[in-house]
Amino acid sequence: MTPDGGLGSQQGGASLSDNGALASLDDTVPEKAPLSSHSRFAQRLRRRYAGELALLPPGTPTRETMADAYDVLRSRGHDTGTALRILRQLVMERLISLDCDQQAPLGLVTCAVTELAEFALDVACVQATSDLDVQFGAPIAPGGTRAELWVVGMGKLGARELNVSSDIDLVYIYDEDGETAGVEGGRARISNHEYFDKAVKIIFGLIGDTTEHGFVFRVDLALRPNGNSGPPAVSLGALEEYFQVQGREWERFAWLKSRVVAPRSCIESGSAQALRTAVLPFVFRRYLDYSVFDSLRVLHKQIREHAAKRSAGRPERANDVKLSRGGIREIEFTVQLLQVVRGGQFPELRTRPTLQALQRVAAAGLMSQATADAMARAYEFLRRVEHRIQYLDDQQTHVLMGCDHDLGWIAQTMGYADCCPFLHELDTHRELVAQEFDTLLGGAGSGDCKACVGPRGAKAPPPDLETLLEQLPPQLRERVALWRGLPRVMALRDDARARLSRLLARTVQWLEQGVVTEEAAVRMADWIEPLLRRESYLALLVERPGVHERLLRLLGAARWPARYLLRHPGVIDELASDQLLSERFSAQDFESELEHRRRSLQITGEDDDEALLNLLRRAHHAEVFRTLARDIEGRLTVEQVADELSALADSVLRVTAGWCWQRLKNRHRETPQFAIIGYGKLGGKELGYGSDLDIVFVFEDDDERAPEAYAAFVRKLINWLTTKTAESDLFEIDTALRPNGSSGLLITTFEAYANYQQRRGSNTAWTWEHQAMTRARFVLGGEDLSRRFDDVRRAVITAPRDVAALRAEIIAMREKVCSAHPIKAGRFDVKHSPGGMVDAEFAVQFLVLSQAASHPELIPNVGNIALLQRAEAARLLPPGVGEAAARAYRELRRVQHKARLNEEPTQLPPEALAAERQAVLALWQSVFS
Repeated sequence: MTPDGGLGSQQGGASLSDNGALASLDDTVPEKAPLSSHSRFAQRLRRRYAGELALLPPGTPTRETMADAYDVLRSRGHDTGTALRILRQLVMERLISLDCDQQAPLGLVTCAVTELAEFALDVACVQATSDLDVQFGAPIAPGGTRAELWVVGMGKLGARELNVSSDIDLVYIYDEDGETAGVEGGRARISNHEYFDKAVKIIFGLIGDTTEHGFVFRVDLALRPNGNSGPPAVSLGALEEYFQVQGREWERFAWLKSRVVAPRSCIESGSAQALRTAVLPFVFRRYLDYSVFDSLRVLHKQIREHAAKRSAGRPERANDVKLSRGGIREIEFTVQLLQVVRGGQFPELRTRPTLQALQRVAAAGLMSQATADAMARAYEFLRRVEHRIQYLDDQQTHVLMGCDHDLGWIAQTMGYADCCPFLHELDTHRELVAQEFDTLLGGAGSGDCKACVGPRGAKAPPPDLETLLEQLPPQLRERVALWRGLPRVMALRDDARARLSRLLARTVQWLEQGVVTEEAAVRMADWIEPLLRRESYLALLVERPGVHERLLRLLGAARWPARYLLRHPGVIDELASDQLLSERFSAQDFESELEHRRRSLQITGEDDDEALLNLLRRAHHAEVFRTLARDIEGRLTVEQVADELSALADSVLRVTAGWCWQRLKNRHRETPQFAIIGYGKLGGKELGYGSDLDIVFVFEDDDERAPEAYAAFVRKLINWLTTKTAESDLFEIDTALRPNGSSGLLITTFEAYANYQQRRGSNTAWTWEHQAMTRARFVLGGEDLSRRFDDVRRAVITAPRDVAALRAEIIAMREKVCSAHPIKAGRFDVKHSPGGMVDAEFAVQFLVLSQAASHPELIPNVGNIALLQRAEAARLLPPGVGEAAARAYRELRRVQHKARLNEEPTQLPPEALAAERQAVLALWQSVFS
């Protein structure tokens, strides 16, 4: 993944050696006794290693200066393990001085400790493999190459956030099974598994054993597959199988920060990237994943209980800046929960460092920026306190001591005159963290995290399905009773069954309170039944009552939303957004967000065609759903709905065309000289839900490679728009309006298009194609082509015509359309019946084609309603006829739109829209008689 956010890559944050500002700090001794001299650990180091302290040059320890100091120690006769241990003590002494005496930034300290761990592990790996190769030969993969061992850093090591007395959580993975090459003719062969088990023991001896010089790092292997009962090293294949079969929810949080940290040779060669393919699907699920809430609650409860046991009878242990309420762990859990829930869909959230993740969570709208900043300040404060606690005696503790002398020293090194303001600041940070964490997981308190607000208070045992049935109203009871025999219901796990019961129980409560209707509840039951195996949706609705309530309101308002939600269930998370109903579609925001996510995929190496196709589809479906929700709630008119959907289609075409051109193998220029022209509903900005796109492609490029390149480009573009992936498709594309229709080229030169439309030559457009030109619009392309298209459209619309012949041709076309759409006797079809929408549209097209030459106000593509009003103002229609027809057309569109949302027929009793019908018939009579 990414240098700052991927799994299995080399880096996870800024390198100390690259940070000139941080590296400028030095440990020049001030005139008075330095604050660091109070550290008993620093005192011991300065006495014991007085002769070696100068091996690290002034300033921040970096990997390079550590390597130089290590080489000197080795040259003085120290073995590998001893040299590493002494190096560790030198680094610790330097960091205590930089931190306590010079207020070094937190990142400087944590990065230095991380680089020490990476360096030590790399040295230990090289030593281990060198020793074992002599005894058993190199481990060989089936292809004959050397099998590699990867040391995977978990937790703070993976995130480059190690504290100064941290243990390191490691998992050892090797890429291939096989046997070693053996020595002296193949003797002493062992399996690769045995080889790497022995390597792990050697590495631990060099890093973790305690000697007279202490240790380098305490090593913890408990996060490996099967924990302490599992083998020390596992193959990549075994790891993948473990994730699929046995991987537990809490392990996803552990693997979120995983990173190959050694040996350096595997990182630099890129072979360690293979780990990413196993870890990513395990940590980040394709759909929004709220099932992790309960897992994190259980894990946090266990940590709290463990902390309580440790502090029993020892009140001072309750003041643990890591594990107690409002501590470091709760900040980490808050961030990681949001990352795991949303990271499958939003790759920009897949970053390891906590502070960086907080900012990305805020940028994604899952937490307010103010809250993220406050949490970041709390995190830095608590981590700096943690370091000072550990500086005292080099103990792996996070408990703030009761000793006034030590406490005063910590306050002083944090910049406070005495303990009181320091403790007040500490309490303030911890209270904020605790409130945010409790809000996130459904405890007491409130906050402004917009992604995951859950139910308040502890959960009571859910009622069983039989008990709930007795409480349901008749229609819902009949519907839910059918679930009892469904295999997908019977196969639910206990926790999923409990969630389903809680969901129904809450629905019953809202029905009794009159919050929702029975019809809405029945539609929700119909919607959720096919999705029961996707337990994350049950979890989402249980965790977020606001989403549940808004979903019921939406389903109760119309039938079609349920169908849309069934095709794209992931969009229900949009119901949690506070901006859902208040904001309108912004093309700029939509396109910039898509580009941001594409760049995130590029950095992580995941930007293949399938990933981009799904990214486009998810974004489009979410925007359509937002418009739908605003529509159902009555926040948008029919015209505004059409405007939003048309603007969204324009944006999708722009983004898709840009990405397709960038990925076109035979492109011959950086920017394509081509254009998309929209017709029909796209051209008239009247798109509805599920409308297809009538488009024509043209290019203007003299390069001899252009025809072949643009033909391939358009095929690719259409494929990207229409292909059905796991996230469905984007649009149906209709290119029948291109020159010569279905028998013509998929893309032509602009000159050929212009000649065809302006009837130059033997191959020319028909009258019905000029009717379509009245609603044509330049959608995408350069300014020069846009101006030339406008000129062609104006020329076509204003061309001299035989008005009588034009009238006859349009009437004939209207009759042809009518015969293709039969209508039941005694019914009025709002679109196709006489007096319906098509009559109004054909009348407008005739007015434009016959009168635009002398009335240029009819040339702009401003829509049928505005054109009817302009025609009346120009006295092309009798007084009142145009205005009445415009009002009628608006109402017919509204009725059609509402009927489609409710999945009702658009053929109504004639009396239902008598006034509107008469207004359109009067328009037709005025124009064509």
